[in-house]
Amino acid sequence: MTPFLAELIGTAVLILLGGGVVANVLLKGTNGHNSGWIVITTAWALAVFTGVTIAGPYSGAHLNCAVTIANLAMGTMDLATSISYITAQLLGAMIGAFTVWFFYKNHFAQTDDAGAKHAVFCTTPAVRDLPNNLFSEAVGTFILIFAILHFTDAKMADDTVIGLGSIGAIPVAFIVWVIGLSLGGTTGYAINPARDLGPRIVHAVVPIKNKAGFDLAYAWVPVVGPILGALIAVGLHFLVH
Repeated sequence: MTPFLAELIGTAVLILLGGGVVANVLLKGTNGHNSGWIVITTAWALAVFTGVTIAGPYSGAHLNCAVTIANLAMGTMDLATSISYITAQLLGAMIGAFTVWFFYKNHFAQTDDAGAKHAVFCTTPAVRDLPNNLFSEAVGTFILIFAILHFTDAKMADDTVIGLGSIGAIPVAFIVWVIGLSLGGTTGYAINPARDLGPRIVHAVVPIKNKAGFDLAYAWVPVVGPILGALIAVGLHFLVH
C-alpha cells in the first residue's frame, strides 16, 4: 500500500463512519434516530481510530489536511508529498461521503429536513457569526495539533522504544472525542478541511430531494480555520521548545 492510497482509504473510512453516525442519528426512520450528541461524538472518535489504524503503517495516518500542513510547517514533509497527501484526503473524503449517501439513500428520501440531510455531509454553525465560527475551528484544531505534537513513544529502562502498534491510534481518538464534547457545539468541529469540503462537494452533486445549498459564504470557515489553528500550534510548539 502506498502512502497516497493509505491516506485515501483511511480518510474514506473515517468519513464513512463519521458521516454514517450523523445519518443514523438525524435521518428519519433509522434505528439510531435522535440518539444524540454523545453518540455522534463517540462514533467520530472511533472513526478516527479506525482510519488511523488502517493508514498508520503506510502514511503516518494524517487523514486531515491540517495535520499535513502542520508537518509541512514543521519541516518534516516536503511540498510535493504534502500536496499528494491533501489530494488523497480530499478524494477519500468524497468517496466516504458518497458511500454514506448511497448507504442511507432510503432514509434521505424519507427525511424532509434539509438541514439534517446537509449535516450528514458537512458542518453548519449553531449561531452564524463568521469571526467567532473561524475562531472556534481554529481553537479546536489548535488543541488537536498541539496535543499530537506532544505525543511520545513508550520506552524501556534502556531507552529502547516500545512500539504500540494499532493501539497507538487511541490517543488521537480521545483528543477528537474531547474536542467534540467540549468545543463542538458552536460549529460542529470540522477541524479538518478535507472532512468538510470533500463531503460538501458530494452533497452539492448527489441527487437528494429538498436539500440545502453549498453555502459558499460559510464553506471557507472549516477550511481556513483548521489551517490557522494548525499553524498557530506549530508556532507555539517551536516557541516553547
